[in-house]
Amino acid sequence: MIVRPGSDTSYLSGFGSYFETEAVAGALPLGQNSPQCVAFGLYAEQLSGSAFTAPRHENRRSWLYRLRPSASHAPFKPYDGAKLLRSGPFDEVIASPNRLRWDPLPDATADADFVDGLTTYAGNGAPDHQAGIGIHLYAANRSMTGRVLLNADGELLIVPQSGALKLRTEFGVLTVAPGEIAVVPRGVRFAVDLIDGTARGYVCENYGAAFRLPELGPIGANGLANPRDFLSPIAAFEDTDTPTEVIQKFQGRLWTTTLPWSPLDVVAWHGNLTPYKYDLAHFNTINTVSFDHPDPSIFTVLTSPSDTPGTANCDFVIFPPRWMVAEHTFRPPWFHRNVMSEFMGLVLGAYDAKAGGFAPGGASLHNSMNGHGPDRESYEKAIVANLGPHKIEATLAFMFESRWVIRPTKFADETPLKQLDYDHCWADFKKAEVPR
Repeated sequence: MIVRPGSDTSYLSGFGSYFETEAVAGALPLGQNSPQCVAFGLYAEQLSGSAFTAPRHENRRSWLYRLRPSASHAPFKPYDGAKLLRSGPFDEVIASPNRLRWDPLPDATADADFVDGLTTYAGNGAPDHQAGIGIHLYAANRSMTGRVLLNADGELLIVPQSGALKLRTEFGVLTVAPGEIAVVPRGVRFAVDLIDGTARGYVCENYGAAFRLPELGPIGANGLANPRDFLSPIAAFEDTDTPTEVIQKFQGRLWTTTLPWSPLDVVAWHGNLTPYKYDLAHFNTINTVSFDHPDPSIFTVLTSPSDTPGTANCDFVIFPPRWMVAEHTFRPPWFHRNVMSEFMGLVLGAYDAKAGGFAPGGASLHNSMNGHGPDRESYEKAIVANLGPHKIEATLAFMFESRWVIRPTKFADETPLKQLDYDHCWADFKKAEVPR
């Protein structure tokens, strides 16, 4: 295997920027995307992540210059692995209004790489409607040796919880560890290597509009996630004649074919459609400095907009370490009922609205218009807390929030990981005594 120029710590910086990068000097054409004869006999290929006629600010595409055209492959056949992977429409079980919470997904015991280690918990919409999301957890104990994954249904937002990952993509290499995220665009082939031997985490499969930075509005020029902190890989390619399995997710099903070579053979590329990573520690948290708990939208890292302005197909929201200084205020999240539906995960530490039961690697689901909020222990502690400045530390929770009801899968509904006593955390609240 030849990988040039060779370092997986070399990245291009800037979310949404237009990049050009080559692993071999002279591989990138100058002044024309597809000249009659590309240098070194490379094949020019355009990867379009949006409609050709999408507005310029929405248009995403990259030109790839590769050893062989990606059109060279045998027919795909159904793949029978990844037994717990599901896709929209999510109709295995009836969607109930009940609040749901799960214990952490255990480490993989059977032999499983990233693909076979995927377990779908919930979702909404469907790939053929180009709306909605699939929510998966993964537990893997081996690298994707001799195989790559291509998702034609949506982009993948990967949130590691335990164990660092090395993503070998057509565009180059990204490493992503707990506390970071990575996004692989729809249609990009990639493999996942386990740096630490085992790995667990979360995946949001976005069927809708591509994730982008939210608008800042009155916040102004600075705040939340800054474009400069998003990193894309420099060009690196694999030149090997080792057979490689290509697994493709297409219209909710997995398909497989085998190539006599590695398809991660892009020697040079330029464009604005690229995988990227982001260190969540760089998020510039905005919080109240007077009173009231702010809406979670103020913690949005990335958003996938819908056709309704201000109402997301999916928001990726984090609750990182931060100072709490609000006065005369109940500081944890208040009791609330939302139009939006919330799927939460925990990377590390504890969540400030739950005293127990919500562990790193676990998950919870609170669907549209169903009441939730702090448990009784957290509530009673918060109403008598000293309201001096306090820093929430050593924690990282996140939320996939969607305008659509998030429907659990049969696995999520029946697994022993499901906490049947979750409702009890809101039991035994004392009745308020109002003078009559």
